[in-house]
Amino acid sequence: MLIAERRVVSFHYTLTDDSGEVLDSSAGREPLAYLHGAGNIVPGLEAALAGRQAGDTFKVAVAPEEGYGVHHEGLVQQVPISAFGGVDQVEVGMEFHAQGPQGMLAVTVTGIEGETVTIDGNHPLAGKTLNFEVEVTQVRDATLEETLHGHVHGAGGVEH
Repeated sequence: MLIAERRVVSFHYTLTDDSGEVLDSSAGREPLAYLHGAGNIVPGLEAALAGRQAGDTFKVAVAPEEGYGVHHEGLVQQVPISAFGGVDQVEVGMEFHAQGPQGMLAVTVTGIEGETVTIDGNHPLAGKTLNFEVEVTQVRDATLEETLHGHVHGAGGVEH
């Protein structure tokens, strides 16, 4: 069975950056399951999976535009540490939700200098090429409920 719209796909993967550093992997875990065509994974990887079948292995480099997007400097800001009221100690790497002009935005603390905190609203992988090694382990038709909900149910998916 080939990977196409409204099919549930399970696959193992290793994600590395351009220097070869492993950023994420399904090694030692269950394969990742997603509903093809529902936008559950980055577009470039979903496109590379289309037309493949269980047993296929491949490598693909996903450009930022087809991954987590380009890095936008406008999403990097400096704010006073007083903006973090109620937080005992602000540290680099901490993640918060902030109110932006277009609604809530997840931000990461990327720097602290004195009373000034640098936050970044970009996804941590924005601007990076994503290098995937993939092994497709299973392809099946999605159930009606999965198709209507837009995600996988059961093993490897949402339980509800």
